[in-house]
Amino acid sequence: MAEHERRHLHHQSLIETSKALTETGPMWLWPKDKILSLIKQISGEQQLIDAMQTGKGVILAAPHLGCWEIAGVYCSSHFPMTNLYRPPRLAQLDNFIMSARQRFGAELAPTNATGIRKLFQALKNGRLVGILPDQDPGTENGEFASFFGIQAYTMTLLSRIAQKFRPVIFFAYAERLPNGTGYHLHFIKAGEDVYSESLPTSVQCVNKEVENCVRALPEQYQWGYKRFKTRPPGEDKIY
Repeated sequence: MAEHERRHLHHQSLIETSKALTETGPMWLWPKDKILSLIKQISGEQQLIDAMQTGKGVILAAPHLGCWEIAGVYCSSHFPMTNLYRPPRLAQLDNFIMSARQRFGAELAPTNATGIRKLFQALKNGRLVGILPDQDPGTENGEFASFFGIQAYTMTLLSRIAQKFRPVIFFAYAERLPNGTGYHLHFIKAGEDVYSESLPTSVQCVNKEVENCVRALPEQYQWGYKRFKTRPPGEDKIY
């Protein structure tokens, strides 16, 4: 990528990050019908509906791309849903955020052993489980795999769930349409490698699926999130 292209992408990413901050309030406070009226198109919806009707449980992996909050509103309004949730650093916000994200029927499962058991039970009960697949998973909860040609410390949870339960897995993002006209939801069925008995193969598939989503809409990815914070032994820090 040429230098002027990188500068343009960086500038556009800053604009999209500001949009993400601006739309958080409406997504957390507006009534359901008003939010859902902003969804103008849905790709892959019937595949998701068909998967949910099997009763086997479905995973929705939504990276930090576009407006992931509206994807949660849509899904929790249409399906029984449980979302993996990382409590905020500012504990005083926890009750407010939980209330906002659960108000249309979703349940939140914290990122600890109790929450993981809750996710397992949700899948056994045929629920839709939401996971952000591009978060840094913390010590001993991930392994390195390529992401845009750079080794990124990647969660193994999604891969281990795929191996254990073999749910249907979709990657999803909500594309912001031009001039604030609404959103286009995309649901994309994961490739078979995500179910591989080889954990490195599965983890690499997760990153490849996220990368494919980002390549479709690079200017709306949250590049400001420190995806490459954890480095392999011996490598210098990037940030």
